[in-house]
Amino acid sequence: MLTDSTRQFATENHQGVLTCFRRNGMPQMSIVTCGAYRDGVAFTTTADRAKLLNLQRDPRCSLMVSKRDWWGYVVLEGQATILSPENTAADELRQALRDVYRAATNQDHPNWEEYDQAMVDDRRSAVIVVPDHIYGTAM
Repeated sequence: MLTDSTRQFATENHQGVLTCFRRNGMPQMSIVTCGAYRDGVAFTTTADRAKLLNLQRDPRCSLMVSKRDWWGYVVLEGQATILSPENTAADELRQALRDVYRAATNQDHPNWEEYDQAMVDDRRSAVIVVPDHIYGTAM
């Protein structure tokens, strides 16, 4: 669960670095655009990305959310919850992807129908990092 200060920070700052684990145990890092969503911080990704494949195999991860100048950050250590076409009803996934877009941009998309179709075409999933532990300079 996010603290109020972490939720506020992730609402105002959207650049993140996700760390998950490769099959061989080595870390794999990805830059993501993210935002506070439900009980964590979320981003979207396509079905063929290493981060999604790694999180499907092992949901343990860390997500650092940073200010644009990198001099303020929070790190969420926890588990990824994945909402994908394989495990989520189409209407629920469409709404989740829209909500994550809003959370990561602080705005509505100018054409939701176009956005929805792009999400289907890209086979996008929403990934929510739900923290067990939070630390950082912006606490």
